Amino acid sequence: MRLPSMSQPFLLAPIAECPPGPPGAQIRLVVLGARGVGKSAMIVRFLTKRFIGDYEPNTGSLYSRLVHLDGDHVAVEIQDTPGYIQMQEDCVQVLDSLSRCVKWAEGFLLVYSITDYSSYQSVQPLYQHIRKVHPDTRTPIIIVGNKADLLHARQVQAKEGLQLANELGSLFLEISTSEDSQGVCDVFQYLCKEVSKLQHANSTDRRRSSIIPRPKSPNMQDLKRRFKQALSSKVK
Repeated sequence: MRLPSMSQPFLLAPIAECPPGPPGAQIRLVVLGARGVGKSAMIVRFLTKRFIGDYEPNTGSLYSRLVHLDGDHVAVEIQDTPGYIQMQEDCVQVLDSLSRCVKWAEGFLLVYSITDYSSYQSVQPLYQHIRKVHPDTRTPIIIVGNKADLLHARQVQAKEGLQLANELGSLFLEISTSEDSQGVCDVFQYLCKEVSKLQHANSTDRRRSSIIPRPKSPNMQDLKRRFKQALSSKVK
């Protein structure tokens, strides 16, 4: 399968929705997936607890909010992305927009609709593209099957989503954005926590690498022994 590309290039243009969070406590997330899978609805559901079914397509909005995470306020930026289609031309320009977005983010939600099998098929190429930009396998990626309330129109079985996630080494969840705000919040909260853990681990690694090891003190007994050996050899 070809790597999916965005239907239009987009810019990371922030939408001011709250004061910036405390310095050093910021998490950058991106939500990727095919058109119509409910990416925007998921983000708004998480941030406002409200469900809105219709959105203007291809907006590429960046949302910024303070979020409670383990008792602390953390500034979370969530990049919404336009739906993409398979393109035969202009792929370089389009993929550059996608790559810049992926490079900017620290955590990823790959969303498909259980009512659209083609959206499910696009998850693996997106995952592979993320891994090219972020080779560190610790970078958290969650695969989400949305619209779980539309069982009568299901095209993707839950076991298929779970199997794909296992193959890719990712977490998988099925949710209904329209009916279950808590499920949506759990997905984002979990992703925020995983990013926070990685930030802490990377910070610890940097501190350890910056520490210059203290030179060992000379072993006085060893020096005395060598000195006696040197004297005895001269006497001989």
